[in-house]
Amino acid sequence: MGKYLIGLDNGGTSTKAAVFDLVGNEIATAGKHTKTITPQPGYTERDMEELWLANCECVKKALEKAGIDGRDVLGIAVCGHGKGLYPWGKDQKPAYNGIISTDNRAWKYPKKWYEEGIHKELHGQLCQELMACQQAALLAWFKDHHRDVYDNIQYVFSVKDYVRFRLTGEAYCEATDISGSGLMDVKNARFDKALLKKLGIGEVYGKLAPVKYSYDLCGTICEEASALTGLPVGTPVAGGMFDIDACAVAADVTSPEELVTIAGTWSINEFISEAPIMDGNISMNSLFAIPGYYLAEECSATSSGNLEWYFEHCMKDQKLPEGKSIYEYSNELVEGVKAEESDVYYLPFLYGSNAHPLGKAAFVGLTTYHETAHMLRAIYEGVVFSHRRHIDKLLASRKPPKAIRMAGGPVQSKVWVQMFADVLGYPIETVSARELGALGCAMAAAIAAGVYKDYKEAAAHMVHISERICPDPEKTAIYQKKYEKYISISNALDTVWGQFEV
Repeated sequence: MGKYLIGLDNGGTSTKAAVFDLVGNEIATAGKHTKTITPQPGYTERDMEELWLANCECVKKALEKAGIDGRDVLGIAVCGHGKGLYPWGKDQKPAYNGIISTDNRAWKYPKKWYEEGIHKELHGQLCQELMACQQAALLAWFKDHHRDVYDNIQYVFSVKDYVRFRLTGEAYCEATDISGSGLMDVKNARFDKALLKKLGIGEVYGKLAPVKYSYDLCGTICEEASALTGLPVGTPVAGGMFDIDACAVAADVTSPEELVTIAGTWSINEFISEAPIMDGNISMNSLFAIPGYYLAEECSATSSGNLEWYFEHCMKDQKLPEGKSIYEYSNELVEGVKAEESDVYYLPFLYGSNAHPLGKAAFVGLTTYHETAHMLRAIYEGVVFSHRRHIDKLLASRKPPKAIRMAGGPVQSKVWVQMFADVLGYPIETVSARELGALGCAMAAAIAAGVYKDYKEAAAHMVHISERICPDPEKTAIYQKKYEKYISISNALDTVWGQFEV
């Protein structure tokens, strides 16, 4: 029998486990959705125990589907969505529900920190904007609204640090996640009690576990986890990383030349740098999975999750052509409408905005002439336009790339990938692995297990670029005009979103 690695990927609503061999071939996968709890508008939560059991079930099923013995697994690592909050209590159980990165309950706190000049004072240390979904804002919210929960917190976790804690019983804050939380002095890669006090949450200093890097050994599978997953006690567990780092690593983004865009619930657009980018163009700098590099990131919850919502709520009763999935049918409809013939626009702000903080999703330009195909094309285009808004900011701070690496669900759609190439005006390179986040984790596990010495060596063996899609200059010119109109519409609606304040 061969030897294998496991990557666990925890998104905002689902968990996936994937088994890889040592050259990056995906042997088997298993996934499970977890229920999103929405007690109020703007709140998105999940049950932390349900999440833990989902991770265990996925690992066990992936091993079964691969037909391998857990003893042949050299290591495992976990990645997950950034931001959000997964608090572990002093009573040795979850202190509250896990809070997902699409949560907006704490939006007033960043607003206050900006208005009072606190962010300006701290920006040289934070190296990033402050957001409602970060741990800093959420902990400030708990201190004011649920002091009992706040006082009971033993450890402040991101989603993957929580899952790893349950796998091993050892508590750590891994660098890529905690450096994007608003809680860390990112410039100096350390926690700073004075920084936390200025945010009004000085007590959090004692709730932060020691920092580890993505490929560090962070414990081994404990007895409880072994019984639930099928992995032997003592199986190495690596630190893992923020899912956008995992996707970057799995796309062989190991030097500053590359730029990657990731399309999921979040629009993630990033490159790595030897120093934080502090020229005002980049909203987020965090510590990258490779020590010595920072991840320069432009992001918002404005990507392909909008299409999933539309399928679920507007096409759930759609009769599909025999043998076709909803995705294949959607691609056909979009391809059947030319870009220059559709003047419907969509702001992909269902889960968040990269314009006004209270921005909402909207179709603009609909008439009785328009059909489902026009609305779908507007969604596809709106998502790409939102990505471009971020990428334009990134490109203001670096040299243009030779190509842009792309990951996420839309890479399965040739229509959408071509649209990304045409709108952005750069070739798009896709990676052959379907579960890119899990692959990045498997690479971290391989380093922790001593299979490879670093990510460059792991990428040389485990990463395979599958396709390069070049832009069509005529389409790029058409989309440039449409993008300008999209920005005008977004700017115009920015003037009314303040009336939606709750």
